[in-house]
Amino acid sequence: MKFASTRLIAADIKALVSFYEKMTGQKAEWLAPVFAEIVTPSATLAFGSAETVALFKEGSAEPAANRTAIIEFQVDDVEAEFARLKDEAEVVHAPKMMPWGNCAAQFRDPEGTLVGLYTAVTDAAKQRFGSR
Repeated sequence: MKFASTRLIAADIKALVSFYEKMTGQKAEWLAPVFAEIVTPSATLAFGSAETVALFKEGSAEPAANRTAIIEFQVDDVEAEFARLKDEAEVVHAPKMMPWGNCAAQFRDPEGTLVGLYTAVTDAAKQRFGSR
């Protein structure tokens, strides 16, 4: 089995895709007016408009309703990325050390999903992420 992507369902897909283009510094590929992807070397972030839910099962997903997942991006310098993005999105918390050895910051995307940025700081954290 190969993990393929994480897909976010959006009420306003253009605003959501624009946010993640700024976050990642990459342009999305629009495969249809209701579906786009940002492909990174380690993962794909996909976006579907609310209308796409009915293609699977009506009501099976709901935009702006997530309160369990955090989309995370590993960055070289979380402090610099935080400074670059803090005026572009709702800040949840500024960079701070986590008990597992990462310095992390969090934002909310336009649909309310938590977005985390982190940099491995401790030797153990650097070793853990070195092969990913």
